[in-house]
Amino acid sequence: MRQEAEFTTREDDGATTVALGGPLIVARIGALDRALRALAGPVRTLDLSGVTAIDTVGAWVAWRTARDTGAEIVGASDEARRLIEAVSASSTETPIAAPRPELIERVPEAVGALVSGIGQGAVGVIGFLGQIILAIGQTIAQPRRFRARSLVRQAELVGVSALGIIGLMSFLVGIVIAQQGAVQLQQFGAEVYTVNLTGRLAMRELGVLMTAIMVAGRSGSAFAAQIGTMKLTEEVDAMRTIGVSPIEALVLPRIFAAVLMMPLLGFYAAVLAIIGGAFISDFVLGIPFVSFLLRIQEVVPLRDLWVGLVKAPFFGLIIALCGCYQGMNVRANAEEVGLKTTMAVVQAIFMVIVLDAFFAVFFTKVGWG
Repeated sequence: MRQEAEFTTREDDGATTVALGGPLIVARIGALDRALRALAGPVRTLDLSGVTAIDTVGAWVAWRTARDTGAEIVGASDEARRLIEAVSASSTETPIAAPRPELIERVPEAVGALVSGIGQGAVGVIGFLGQIILAIGQTIAQPRRFRARSLVRQAELVGVSALGIIGLMSFLVGIVIAQQGAVQLQQFGAEVYTVNLTGRLAMRELGVLMTAIMVAGRSGSAFAAQIGTMKLTEEVDAMRTIGVSPIEALVLPRIFAAVLMMPLLGFYAAVLAIIGGAFISDFVLGIPFVSFLLRIQEVVPLRDLWVGLVKAPFFGLIIALCGCYQGMNVRANAEEVGLKTTMAVVQAIFMVIVLDAFFAVFFTKVGWG
């Protein structure tokens, strides 16, 4: 059983003496430190004659106790005396952190840092996009450089592996759209238009948008974490050393996989959302399942399908760009991987929603509203 540091108190001529004993070292001092902090009242003498071992932490605890209680240190060995003198000489009243600036200074400083960060980020993204375009040109000039196996692997991870979660999410979203739409439309006796509402929303907007958000959280974060970890372990630098372009080997397959799989996943999600709407309508509205699906063909124009399919590749491009860009910007430590992964997901979802709003206005202006 290991010996812990301890202390005893005694009264000598009406004055209190605190005697420390045992090893006064960092591994044995936890309980003693808490007990010494709780000492109340003045202490005349701090006796260290019973201390068997001491380190800088123990010396600091003894000196701090003497300082706070006004005690005189006695019985210290030469080693203990030297350590106590060293720690007492290094004490300072300087605050640990600089005083916080006033609000009128902090706000402009924070705004300036944000604007500067946005500008630097925009320049970095443009440069990264330029590297990608250059790599695509080199790949077209020399097709053997393209890594088809890596593309197939990333397509499997982005698309095939996501079918289950995206299908379930879309099915449930379709149920929610149809149920809530039917509740509102029943007030006007127009519940039959639930088919129109579910079909057009799923095909035109929610199918591809919800898929993009799910892919951003699932694959965009994976891109950032994978590439960021490779940056941290210097695998990316090793690739450059042996003459392999990280953009061609890591970034292009992920971007192509996201661009190719997003239209397929978006269409798949829209179909599952419609099936979910048909499923709940069979119970809530009494519309037969097959009749609901047949009605979809009549009320949903083909251009709604094309609107969703046109947006999907752009969403995939944005998601892959954010994930790969943040992953390539990981520096210094493991904490950066988590921070950049979070930034990749947030930026991807934000840009997807902004791009979706742009497409909504654009298609309305060209008569596809």
